[in-house]
Amino acid sequence: MNCAECEILIHALLDGELDAGHTRDVEAHVADCPACAEKLRAFRAMRGAFAAADLKEAAPASLRGRIDAALPRPPARVATVTPLVRPSRRGFFGGFAAGAALSGALAASLVLTVFRTDSEQTIADEVVSAHIRSLQLGHLMDVETSDQHTVKPWFDGKVDVAPPVIDLTAEGFTLLGGRLDYIDGAPVASVVYRRRKHIINLFVARRLGSDHAFVSARTVQGYNVRHWVAQGLDFWAVSDLDGEELGEFVRKIATALQPKGAS
Repeated sequence: MNCAECEILIHALLDGELDAGHTRDVEAHVADCPACAEKLRAFRAMRGAFAAADLKEAAPASLRGRIDAALPRPPARVATVTPLVRPSRRGFFGGFAAGAALSGALAASLVLTVFRTDSEQTIADEVVSAHIRSLQLGHLMDVETSDQHTVKPWFDGKVDVAPPVIDLTAEGFTLLGGRLDYIDGAPVASVVYRRRKHIINLFVARRLGSDHAFVSARTVQGYNVRHWVAQGLDFWAVSDLDGEELGEFVRKIATALQPKGAS
């Protein structure tokens, strides 16, 4: 790592956005480079000064009064009287049991949905951060080749999966090579493609997100992200490519992953 690369990553380090591997690289460089160590100390001091400074100014109480006075008044609510009907004991307990079961089911599904969404969003944030780091000079590829039979063996012993490497060059998605990266502190494989001037990182790992076969789509920091599970592996495709074209890329990868003869 040189000083120019370190200076870029120092800011990510201070913001807590670096994975374990890049954190070790920065710390090792800073330990041997007095100039970068001084920059790190200066940036930390500056952050501390901003945090300690009283830069907030409270709005005057009169402003709230003027805003409240300018807002339209809500319409008056008309009370309605519902005739009281005495329920039967059977109807009451039957309705209670059904309502309790429904509430329990809704609560369970809500917890599962929130947990899955939070988990996936955390991983999506890390995947996009890894994609952004890869775009820095000299970080995109560890093995640079358009030969899929060179990229796939390169990952042997570096990750605990055998990532499928699919050559889509003839279909407009040029295979550039591969890279070892880190997501959630664990090593993952990244297969790198290019569509015109747009880079696509296809991260392949074992169970980074929830276990579903359909493709989930989202946008994080302006980057399009697609996630799906196939053959027991997690696939995360990230690019600034248009969402439709990234979807086309995902469909071609998913089709190539299907067993021969499968529809």
